[in-house]
Amino acid sequence: TNSTVIGALAVQKGDADALICGLQGRFIKHVRDIKSIIGLNQGSSDVSALSMLIMQRGAFFFADTYVSMDPSVDELVEIALQGRDHLKLFNIEAKVALLSYSNFGSRTGTTALKMREVYKKLKRQAPDLIVEGEMQGDVALNPDLRSRYVPDSILTGEANLLIFPNLEAANLSLTLVKEMTDALSVGPILMGVRRPAHI
Repeated sequence: TNSTVIGALAVQKGDADALICGLQGRFIKHVRDIKSIIGLNQGSSDVSALSMLIMQRGAFFFADTYVSMDPSVDELVEIALQGRDHLKLFNIEAKVALLSYSNFGSRTGTTALKMREVYKKLKRQAPDLIVEGEMQGDVALNPDLRSRYVPDSILTGEANLLIFPNLEAANLSLTLVKEMTDALSVGPILMGVRRPAHI
């Protein structure tokens, strides 16, 4: 009687190309069923959620908006790289901002240090990735403001892939911006699953 399980089995057996879960039921229960039946991509440690907002100024992607409560440094690195790969499917080059209440070392709290370490690991693992951080939201979207902190930043213009330190910050930011701008919301897009499945 669990339609998510039935759909996931159809995808797993090759009888369906993709699964789209409806709005009924808890998000995290859908995630559990998808993970247990379809499984994770090779190299993925968990699933994460990428949400897109389309507005007049462009398309912006937020992660992780629905799954990981307090992702570790390695999990955030994985989320950022998965997000980059998903943006490629939209023919968009990822310009990643690692968000925090701190700007490039101005504060030394737990999440600021976490995002700083994410930046270091991303630079080592994906040297060609356009990424900057840690930084506040306005700095991510305002190149003039950003140039005061990093005059020679690799990130030009507005960031389009916004990586948040935890679920609380990501979900609150997504829902606030969506309501304040009347943006078209797409997703969440479930990343890290072996076959296409979304909720």
